[in-house]
Amino acid sequence: MLKITLKKGYIGVPDKQKKVLASFGLKKIGATVVKKDDEATKGMIRMVAHLIQVEKADNK
Repeated sequence: MLKITLKKGYIGVPDKQKKVLASFGLKKIGATVVKKDDEATKGMIRMVAHLIQVEKADNK
């Protein structure tokens, strides 16, 4: 599992990147979500890597 945190605002970024952040459910700076560690998620992370912080989450 991956813990994804929005670290920067997304004003001025392209619409495609805004849609990726919305699909993660990240709306405010500091918001955190936990997602599965699969190839689709990793591809989405690469698109917005400059806006987020990614960490390994516990598998509890």
